[in-house]
Amino acid sequence: MDPEGRRAFGARVANLRIQRGLTQKALASSVGRTTSWLSQVERGVQPVNRLDVLRLLADALGVPVNELRPDAPQPESAEPAPEPNDLDQARLLISGHAALGALLAAEEPEERPSLADLLVRVDLAWSLAHDGRLSQLSAEMNTLVPQLERATRTVAERERAQAFSLLARAYQALSAAFTRQNEADAAWVAADRSIAAAERSGRPLEVFAGTFRLAHAFVRLRRYDQADHTARTAASALARHLSRTGETPESLSVLGSLHLALAVVHARCGSRTEARQEIATARRLAARLGGDRNDLHLEFGPTNVEVQAVAIAVDLGDAGEALEAGESLNASGLSTERQARLALDLGRAHAQLRHSGEALSYFLRAEHLAPEMMRSHTSARSAIRDLVLVAGRSASAELKELARRADAMP
Repeated sequence: MDPEGRRAFGARVANLRIQRGLTQKALASSVGRTTSWLSQVERGVQPVNRLDVLRLLADALGVPVNELRPDAPQPESAEPAPEPNDLDQARLLISGHAALGALLAAEEPEERPSLADLLVRVDLAWSLAHDGRLSQLSAEMNTLVPQLERATRTVAERERAQAFSLLARAYQALSAAFTRQNEADAAWVAADRSIAAAERSGRPLEVFAGTFRLAHAFVRLRRYDQADHTARTAASALARHLSRTGETPESLSVLGSLHLALAVVHARCGSRTEARQEIATARRLAARLGGDRNDLHLEFGPTNVEVQAVAIAVDLGDAGEALEAGESLNASGLSTERQARLALDLGRAHAQLRHSGEALSYFLRAEHLAPEMMRSHTSARSAIRDLVLVAGRSASAELKELARRADAMP
């Protein structure tokens, strides 16, 4: 694109953004880029030649790609097949019904695992999810979910509630894993199934935990209005219930997690005041909880609230605040996934300040902890790409190799 074309394109982006009442920060966040990058685009300095980035911009602005940039390739050519990932097997699993044999009263398998055995395997599945071992999780779920689906239909009546509870927890683990892998549509399906199973378990807090997973699936889909509605209605209903019945550690963990989800939604929309209010609410709930816990595998507690506060600060462009809070934070008691997420966010903060060496160090730490997260974390990959662009020919071999592994080369 020549300089005149870049200026015309930038003016078109700016006009559409203003018409929709979006700030530069809000639009940049919705496409996983920095405010500085968008400012350069609108001024005609930064070209946008990648079709995937054009599509993200067009989606965020609510227009077709060819309206945003008339010379862009048209979508009549077939879409490329999705790249293989660690959860492909699990995606196939939830694409159908895992208990058709039980519905048709087909012959029972020779071995029917006990609910005690299935409980051990559900706990294992969550350990795999928390540690980021997603290929192992996918393989485990391929047999575990059908067995749980069958159990809910075949166990004695007195055991049915427990069977549904285990099924709900298994689907929640899948939803969490799909969300981290950017498989948001699959995360939505898994979360919805977890809610249905949890309701039949008679354990309301597991319904709310499934709703939390659903809200995060909507965040990944950039359906922020749906994410806000899902998390807000759940938080309001639970808060009203607790005002009548009193708090428990589990209920505080769920309520606090829902407020953290709302903080993420507001930060992605560039709503600074609302995001900080939700973080403050989560801090108060964590203080009442009194320590770090992992009720319903939510990892809610004072430390996780601060980990999320770092992410929120980075999303809002407050890199200095994120570094001040995050670099002194000891997250070693949290899961591998949360430790890796903190490292990614600190890397993003340093990248915003153009601290290339420090950013690279944190990104490498995150990759060491959870390699698949680096490939699926859109904002981190964008930050790495920007570091390579800013460094130009002086980009180090280590930075370029990281960008290649993360599929983040410009």
